[in-house]
Amino acid sequence: MDLSELNQLDLNSVGEWPIAVKVIAILLACIALGGAVFYFDTQEQLDRLERAESTERDLRASFETKQRKAANLDAYRQQIEEMKESFGAMLRQLPNRTEVASLLVDVSQTGLGAGLEFELFQPGSEQLKDFYAELPIQIRVTGSYHDFGRFVSGLASLPRIVTVHDTKINDAGGTTGSGAAKLSLQATVKTYRYLDEDAEE
Repeated sequence: MDLSELNQLDLNSVGEWPIAVKVIAILLACIALGGAVFYFDTQEQLDRLERAESTERDLRASFETKQRKAANLDAYRQQIEEMKESFGAMLRQLPNRTEVASLLVDVSQTGLGAGLEFELFQPGSEQLKDFYAELPIQIRVTGSYHDFGRFVSGLASLPRIVTVHDTKINDAGGTTGSGAAKLSLQATVKTYRYLDEDAEE
């Protein structure tokens, strides 16, 4: 069959077409029908399937995360209890308003016990923080280097939290009773007070 015979085919008499042309026409019609079905029906189903699979992946990931949390829930609760106990122990190291005066005496006595001579012991004004107040104390003492070490060690062993900041050591001239060089220590000693509920409001 040549091209001129194809041009003479009549759509009204399809039954008279040659077999090869009928087969090709049927194949083209099937391909067109399959394409239309895919475009109008199957493609939408594939899109819905892809969305459903994506949702399934998200839900599965969410489920696995929640399952891990649920599996570790007892461990998390135990950890929170331990943190509460630890926080409570630290909180007990912060004096309340009535204990601050005795803590100031403890700081002073620790210095005297270490062999230091106080030239300045000046408590500053409280600085309020989240749940505690910071009380800075400006000190200037004289003594030997080892006396300073005993003083700082004594502060660290107090039952309350006391920290030393802005330390400056200078030669004070002369010697101590033990024959060591006399030094001058200037620092800010900070102690902390727990804010009771009245002070926080």
